Amino acid sequence: MLFKQQAWLRQKLLVLGSLAVGSLLYLVARVGSLDRLQPICPIEGRFGARGQAEFPLRALQFKRGLLHEFRKGNSSKEQVHLQDLVQQLPKAIIIGVRKGGTRALLEMLNLHPAVVKASQEIHFFDNDENYAKGIEWYRKKMPFSYPQQITIEKSPAYFITEEVPERIYKMNSSIKLLIIVREPTTRAISDYTQVLEGKERKNKTYYKFEKLAIDPNTCEVNTKYKAVRTSIYTKHLERWLKYFPIEQFHIVDGDRLITEPLPELQLVEKFLNLPPRISQYNLYFNATRGFYCLRFNIIFNKCLAGSKGRIHPEVDPSVITKLRKFFHPFNQKFYQITGRTLNWP
Repeated sequence: MLFKQQAWLRQKLLVLGSLAVGSLLYLVARVGSLDRLQPICPIEGRFGARGQAEFPLRALQFKRGLLHEFRKGNSSKEQVHLQDLVQQLPKAIIIGVRKGGTRALLEMLNLHPAVVKASQEIHFFDNDENYAKGIEWYRKKMPFSYPQQITIEKSPAYFITEEVPERIYKMNSSIKLLIIVREPTTRAISDYTQVLEGKERKNKTYYKFEKLAIDPNTCEVNTKYKAVRTSIYTKHLERWLKYFPIEQFHIVDGDRLITEPLPELQLVEKFLNLPPRISQYNLYFNATRGFYCLRFNIIFNKCLAGSKGRIHPEVDPSVITKLRKFFHPFNQKFYQITGRTLNWP
């Protein structure tokens, strides 16, 4: 009898031990795979003075999961209250440029403990149907965060859509605006490459880049081609400057973000009045992919989707020369307006 009781007790202890280990592994995997473990990070600048506004680093998917459980009735109100979660309107928006590196910039900024990103492009300000749903609809599309954190979203179409500057101004006239740009000809070819890949997936044919970028009737650059128009950065920026002063914009060098991401990210931290938190530890070069990946902690690393860094088709050098000559005066004006000179040919 005593032997049976001892055996039963050992079996119970084994089960309880397995459950404890399993729970611990689950929590580590869940937190680690989301963002990072939770040390304390002070926030400075307009988001609070150092030492006054401290909050734990987030594990946003865990928080979203907690709120989801609460809505289903599986989590107490006290648990949710302890998380102190809110859905905030963005204090900064990456407004463009398409194929400039907006996704990479957003994911890299998400390394900062004070930054919370909207995972999807919301297209609130450039889509009339979405905009008609109102600002509360937009707010509810934002991720959960601590009040001391800042939310950032990105929708590259904002930069080139005529109605957007006024709409964002009406929401927040003091918002910070991030524009990431690449050398205009390279960006246009990248834009074409993405569209071409989409056509090929559907077994559809598509014109060569040269036929789209150059008007066959005049043999001049075809400004009706959207990929060309998008790369005339100064034309779009001038529309934004009717509503926002240049001090509310920060230009990110998308070409440098590929090769030397840390200095660019540090400039953004300064622009957003954030304490420096992103370091070289958070960025490592992946030789297989050919670009930098992200390290959140010892458990969780992340590379951008395989669709990033597509191989561009070969383009007639004379067409590239013609495009660069066309963009040159616009680039010079862009440098003058923004106060940032980029190493473009």
